[in-house]
Amino acid sequence: MMRRISLLGGLILVLGMIATPVTANAMVQVRQTSPALTTPKNLTSLDDRQVHFIPVPSTYAQAANPHGVNTIASNQGSPVTFTTKYQLPIPGYQHQAWGDPQSSAVVGQYLYVVYCPTAWYNRGRIVRFDMATLSNLQATPAQVQRVYTNAAAQSPQEKRIRAAIKVGPAFTTGHGQSLAYDWATGKFYMWCDRELAPRINLSNDGVLQQISPTSLKPVHQIRFRLKSKSLAVPGGHVLAFDRAGHAYFWTRPDPVNVYIYQGTIHRNNVHFRLTKQILEHGPGTCVQSMAYNPHNDRLYLVADDSIASLPVAKLAGNGSLTAADVTWTGFASTREFEGLTFGSDGQAYLMSNHNPEILVGNSLNW
Repeated sequence: MMRRISLLGGLILVLGMIATPVTANAMVQVRQTSPALTTPKNLTSLDDRQVHFIPVPSTYAQAANPHGVNTIASNQGSPVTFTTKYQLPIPGYQHQAWGDPQSSAVVGQYLYVVYCPTAWYNRGRIVRFDMATLSNLQATPAQVQRVYTNAAAQSPQEKRIRAAIKVGPAFTTGHGQSLAYDWATGKFYMWCDRELAPRINLSNDGVLQQISPTSLKPVHQIRFRLKSKSLAVPGGHVLAFDRAGHAYFWTRPDPVNVYIYQGTIHRNNVHFRLTKQILEHGPGTCVQSMAYNPHNDRLYLVADDSIASLPVAKLAGNGSLTAADVTWTGFASTREFEGLTFGSDGQAYLMSNHNPEILVGNSLNW
């Protein structure tokens, strides 16, 4: 658990929030006391019937080629095919259990992956892969996968691959499924959604952490209440930002509908609004990821084997989405879709589990 360190023994009240400044190299923690959520007077429903709800499989499938190249191809909707780029390391650094990555982000030459081993109970770490160096080394999926094995420690090539991977310190991550890059400010954020069990939050508060891309640990945290009228949300589970710096997350408040939230995140203040249009058909059981594609200015709502997409611009104001604006892609892999992220060029990177790997898409606009 992260410690709260007070400077001069005082609490400073600023703009409706209580800030706890801290000494060098420690995280700043802020408590926002002003409301952080706005809800519209009336919600409207959008019949996005082209989105098919795909339930979570009773058992997730393992990768067909656990040490090589796999393909996950769509079989319904907007077409895209994903092919393995990296098999992620197993075992992890110092033989840790890295079989459960939760989210990922690609920024420039770097791939960031959040690992939250089940036995660590709401704690994890971020690992940064230098994709440019790995490309120059012509590192194969299998070489990346075995980089922390005892045998790899004796290989000059594996040592060079290991040097291209930066392992961050352990910290309280919560579920860890929300690492996201703010395209407007160049900052990383993630929810700290500590859970008693999957989807059972330990707190009524929303907690957001700013992450340093160099130290790979939190440098700023803000705590707030997402409550408006009768609606209270403990916080987001996934997160994405568009080029204008708007933050987004989506929830599935009942077995069918999808709520989309749009907000702004500043150093000492957070505000989200529930967008007015409810999607009547969600992509699937588990809220696995949310991604923004800067190439086509669209948001992607990710469930297992099912991804819905919609234009950011149509969420403004009261919302102007039509059924034709929402596209959908379905798969039949029965793999677990842990994360989706896009590079600045629109290249899609899918992170799948069992065995954990990063796959790249063959389309920039799907």
